[in-house]
Amino acid sequence: MKLEHRLFDADRISRRSFRRFIDMPRDWLVVALVDGALVGYCLVLMHAATRLARIYSIGVAPEARGCGVGEALVREAERVASRAGRIVMRLEVRTDNTAATALYRRLGYRLFGTYQDYYADHGDALRFERRILFYEPSRAFPPVPYYPQTTEFTCGPAALIMAMAAVDHRQSLTALEELSIWREATTIFMLAGHGGCGPHGLALAAWSRGFHCAAYVSQAGPLFTQTVRNPDKKRVLELVHQGFLNDIARTGIELHHEYLSLSQISAALKQGRIPVILISSWQLSQSRVPHWVTVCAVDDQFVYLHDPEVDSKGGESVADKQYVPVDRRIFERMKQYGRQSPLQAAVIVGPRRNH
Repeated sequence: MKLEHRLFDADRISRRSFRRFIDMPRDWLVVALVDGALVGYCLVLMHAATRLARIYSIGVAPEARGCGVGEALVREAERVASRAGRIVMRLEVRTDNTAATALYRRLGYRLFGTYQDYYADHGDALRFERRILFYEPSRAFPPVPYYPQTTEFTCGPAALIMAMAAVDHRQSLTALEELSIWREATTIFMLAGHGGCGPHGLALAAWSRGFHCAAYVSQAGPLFTQTVRNPDKKRVLELVHQGFLNDIARTGIELHHEYLSLSQISAALKQGRIPVILISSWQLSQSRVPHWVTVCAVDDQFVYLHDPEVDSKGGESVADKQYVPVDRRIFERMKQYGRQSPLQAAVIVGPRRNH
């Protein structure tokens, strides 16, 4: 409490609150000591319903500043949070606290929003976050190379390219290949702009490149028709779907009109086959559009994804989108698109065929 009063004139944590935080089993109070004297603390809250952690408050005594205490506190906070299975660390900082903002940016934190009138003196807050839990490669699953999509409408081809390259390192990872697959697999129309790709087209693209593959689609009829209102566009979607089915009938593609379970996904990975899954991207980017990702690994807690969409304007990097850990329960909700009669779709890429 003495340190708290030295550091802050407003928004102080009370003695009662400190005791409550210390007694809360899932929260952590990290302290920094020099020769037995308290020189800093970091209070880390673990959200009960999500995999998020939050630095609620952090402070360093004036005489200890410039010695790396703040960085050490943040790093230790990240370690205890990641050991508790938290995926992302979030925090808020005053807009005029340039020193703290510089520290967080240097440590890899990304600005993702602001809070207006956040502090007691009506000051605004910047919101930062950083992914803190990363996948450790396992012999149980094959490594999956990463390829980011180069357009806003080619997540499906990018995800498929990653799956094919995991099975065969000779597979091309280029924008030309990405666009070639899109031309083959596009449904023509979608919500707006260029059409996306459906599971039938992606399966055909993998097959035409010499790979064994299976498609799991929970609906037997044309897909994504609810995303367009124009009857002429709906008719085009129906014709494209029928064309895909005619082409699949002339191949050895396994087409299943059923749900693909998480245990089936895990079993496929252990066999060296790579699933490409259609998800609702709300949990990843707060967008309700359908989105393709590549599943790389599964463990007792998480499903690990390669997400081909990198928001570089929002501060994301390629590293942020590789082996993204998603809670298994959340993944079960993600791997279906739409509210009424939700669609589940996946393409599993296997080894190259013997010709």
